Amino acid sequence: MALEMRDRCERCETATLTTDGPARICSYECTFCVPCAEQMNGTCPNCGGELVARPTRRAAN
Repeated sequence: MALEMRDRCERCETATLTTDGPARICSYECTFCVPCAEQMNGTCPNCGGELVARPTRRAAN
């Protein structure tokens, strides 16, 4: 099962997240931009889980 690579921050909804750029996710795949994740002290507001660096995916050639 692959990660759903969401393209918008769930908090600010303005940050565009690319598949090969930085983002933070919890174990439920809630997705946030790095500045929002830092403002939330690395804790997901939806489930209370830890926000960690989302793996990057190279763009298809």
